[in-house]
Amino acid sequence: MFSKVLVANRGEIALRVMRACRDLGVRTVAVYSDADKHAGHVRYADEAYNVGPARAADSYLDHEAIIEAGRKAGADAVHPGYGFLAENAEFARKVEESELTWVGPSADAMERLGEKTKARALMQEADVPVVPGTTEPVESAEEVKQIAEEYGYPVAIKAEGGGGGRGLKVVRSEDEVEEQFETAQREGEAYFDNASVYVEKYLEAPRHVEVQILADEHGNVRHLGERDCSLQRRHQKVIEEAPSPALDADLRERIGEAARRGVREADYTNAGTVEFLVEDGEFYFMEVNTRIQVEHTATEEVTGIDVVKWQLRVAAGDELDFAQEDVEIDGHAIEYRINAEDAANDFAPATGSLETYDPPGGIGVRVDDAVRQGDEIGGDYDSMIAKLIVSAGDREECLARSERALSEFEIEGIQTIVPFHRLMLTDEAFRAGEHTTKYLDEELDRERIDQAVEKWGSADTVATADADGESDETDAEEVTEREFTVEVNGKRFEVNLEERGAPPMPDVEAISNGGGAGGQGAQATRSRPEAATSEDDEVVIEGEGEQVAAEMQGTILSVEVEEGEEVAAGDVVCVLEAMKMENDIVTERGGTVTQVLVEEGDSADMGDVLVVLE
Repeated sequence: MFSKVLVANRGEIALRVMRACRDLGVRTVAVYSDADKHAGHVRYADEAYNVGPARAADSYLDHEAIIEAGRKAGADAVHPGYGFLAENAEFARKVEESELTWVGPSADAMERLGEKTKARALMQEADVPVVPGTTEPVESAEEVKQIAEEYGYPVAIKAEGGGGGRGLKVVRSEDEVEEQFETAQREGEAYFDNASVYVEKYLEAPRHVEVQILADEHGNVRHLGERDCSLQRRHQKVIEEAPSPALDADLRERIGEAARRGVREADYTNAGTVEFLVEDGEFYFMEVNTRIQVEHTATEEVTGIDVVKWQLRVAAGDELDFAQEDVEIDGHAIEYRINAEDAANDFAPATGSLETYDPPGGIGVRVDDAVRQGDEIGGDYDSMIAKLIVSAGDREECLARSERALSEFEIEGIQTIVPFHRLMLTDEAFRAGEHTTKYLDEELDRERIDQAVEKWGSADTVATADADGESDETDAEEVTEREFTVEVNGKRFEVNLEERGAPPMPDVEAISNGGGAGGQGAQATRSRPEAATSEDDEVVIEGEGEQVAAEMQGTILSVEVEEGEEVAAGDVVCVLEAMKMENDIVTERGGTVTQVLVEEGDSADMGDVLVVLE
């Protein structure tokens, strides 16, 4: 087994991996961006290294900085978690070519299964059913139209390297083809460095069922049963459960064995998930996620098998010590993603401070998180702050226990989707297990979500003050404790000092002493102004024209206007990606563009001014 593992991720999954490492007696190394210097995974790790000071959203994508941090720490292996670099075959290959061990499938296997057209062809060779469609990328909108004529509308245009709804566009008529084809290509290039797309028949009301697999380097392949991930909004999973309430014993057996055949054909090792669409008693291969999944916890609860520990063991060369017939599904488990989002506002991301954070407990309740009370939740990363996993002897008992656990989950200071989850436990379709992937987006009454948020929504937390407007906090005690976070050559250290008779100090930001990654000098964080920043960090908004601002936090995918250009009311000035969806930023009136304050790739916070008109 390894002696030290670098976890190339953040948040709850980084902490989950670190806990598995500690169970195996393995030391851990965290990496972090400037935005995460006080994050939970950094606090928990045995060592931590700054891989900034790149823009926060990019820091965890810096291949060389992460590998160099592993070398500095003397790590044996790199575990990527999920997201970020977890399915990046280029990064996996770089780790494989270094002195470090990659905890995951080989780069070759990731390439075979990461590109959806290759994966579809491979699965067909393994006699795994696939959704009717192309096994090669399509080159033009005209080719899409020809395929749609063969299969009939609607069809789905999918980015070859895509996943999680990114690069997926549904086309319901011929006049939508060109726009959706270009959008799918653009998203594929932006998110996966691959603009290739393919086309398949779009199933109208399927279930999303996935099979967890483990495979070692000794030829053993096991499946750990299936999970149902059908409750989604905008192709993003919200609630997952194991086993699926939609499968009977025969279909469960067939889909599990199909997953085993497919990964064996791909010469795949380590953990992975084979995803299927199920409709009218038939199942169709969709894709393979070549990594751990967010919802692996549900499988762990019903099988008693620690998937993350087996990832580490397999990467260290161990052989799976259980046969397929040894895998037993015991009871039922449901995972609720606790996202910092406002469900009443189309699940828009929320930011703020966890003024109260008190998760539930008791029999059958598990919480995976990396936050604590008082932490700030910013808009730099994914909105999920925790996962609540509830297990019981059967689904009915699990639903009842879920009601109790969600009612005990106290979060104040930031809006979360806990009220939405509580609503779903009163929903007839969900309780009956009859929901499909279309249920949230197309069938659920939106007013019910508004009512749930009003009834169970998080309360805003306001600091108390006395009649003079001063804080209620008392003066400092005679002994003042001061906590400093410092970086020396990019490595993080915490220092606690006590001083008697000194006044209290305000919080001190971490100081980079001697340079972070890349040997930079001292780095200080700053708050983003109410407009996107220029290279010299100063923004001057000229004149008093209309300011077109971002309505949510996200990344600028494209800028559609130039200074001096005339625009009309309703024209698109920017395309902003938020929550894995493209959002057109439009003008409310016409005018001349006098300033463009962002460019492609920039981050934008809610309220940031993007374009100015006069």
